[in-house]
Amino acid sequence: MIFFDFKHRYITINKTYIMKLSEIKSHLQTAESVNFVLPTGAFVPEHFHVTEVGLVTKNFIDCGGTVRHEKIASFQLWDANDFEHRLKPQKLLNIIALSENVLGMEDLEIEVEYQSDTIGKYGLHYNGKSFALVPKQTACLAQDQCGVPAPKQKLQLAAVGADKQSCCTPGSGCC
Repeated sequence: MIFFDFKHRYITINKTYIMKLSEIKSHLQTAESVNFVLPTGAFVPEHFHVTEVGLVTKNFIDCGGTVRHEKIASFQLWDANDFEHRLKPQKLLNIIALSENVLGMEDLEIEVEYQSDTIGKYGLHYNGKSFALVPKQTACLAQDQCGVPAPKQKLQLAAVGADKQSCCTPGSGCC
């Protein structure tokens, strides 16, 4: 589930949610317009262009020595100076269909590129009216092999004492 806090301007996302091509196509079938909202709550200017819909293949070795392969559908948004431009849902559907046919794209996860200080890469979510750009994070894919310690379990000390069976009492067998 995704929550957007307009006062504090951040998005909380269930990290298991990732939009695929089939989902964006479904949303575009009924959308009145194509709008993208940034994690700050600001909208990508309405005169943006989708300059690329591409198939990105990444072959790599993680820090644990495992060979990995990823494929994603990449959308690149560009803020041009033609202020009269408006991308309609059907036009984006046509661009996606052409990309699927020419590039042989499957129903892949979508990653959106958008220029800020540098090229930012975002996941995508639909809130019923706009497409929300969701920040992506890096992560170690081989934590069990590269020495990253497991996260420590956080306990509230008041809760530890509340469980009488976990306390050392005479006859509890803990000592």
